[in-house]
Amino acid sequence: MSKRNGNSSDPDHASLAVLIDADNAPAKIIDGLFEEIAKYGTASVKRIYGDWTKPNLGGWKDVLLKHSVQPVQQFAYTKGKNATDSSMIIDAMDLLYTKQLDGFCIVSSDSDFTRLAARLREEGLMVYGFGEEKTPEPFVSACDKFIRTEVLRSDHSPEQDESKEAPTEATPKPIQKEPPPLQLIANVIDSIGDEDDWANLSTVGQLMSKRKPDFDTRLYGHKKLSDLLRAYPKWFELKKGAGSGVLVKALRK
Repeated sequence: MSKRNGNSSDPDHASLAVLIDADNAPAKIIDGLFEEIAKYGTASVKRIYGDWTKPNLGGWKDVLLKHSVQPVQQFAYTKGKNATDSSMIIDAMDLLYTKQLDGFCIVSSDSDFTRLAARLREEGLMVYGFGEEKTPEPFVSACDKFIRTEVLRSDHSPEQDESKEAPTEATPKPIQKEPPPLQLIANVIDSIGDEDDWANLSTVGQLMSKRKPDFDTRLYGHKKLSDLLRAYPKWFELKKGAGSGVLVKALRK
């Protein structure tokens, strides 16, 4: 049975559980991670799993207090087997049935959480995945939205954090080596365009996330979808719509 409280579409009210696989996520993402999560809701539960007796998790130990993340100790019972995954999955199912949550944030690049993501979505909850570029496609596709952690690290470089000058709105550096999915974007625009082929840009962005959960304009060096499309004038045309909205037309189909 679903535990949604009916406010999941409103980031100010959506209650989220954040579960971090410390063995498969770098500690340097933590500031960007929680800033990103704040876009989707409030992190009501924050837990991180790993064997804290091992020195390789030292980076995480230094930053957990700042973000009030609860460490969960998980010993490796068998060499070569990751007991952390099982602990996270068990806790996720416990939270599903004991807490009033609207969604889960699963922070890992491990495909073992694919079935968990699918199961949570079956219950009507939103699932946000966070992982590195190497994350297997099945886990990416099982999430409603998937954010590459490389993006979080690039947005919060040490140079920016330590600068004493007033912060400027810097353009993120491209991370994805391949070009953006221009044809897919054009297909989405064409599928919802009016009789003159114009489509609402915001709706296009929402549908792109559904078609491709890991679509993120920051991967291609652009903060917003409008910036990305304007970089390809032979493909897309944009104009101001009613109110503050923006309309877009695909020039190639």
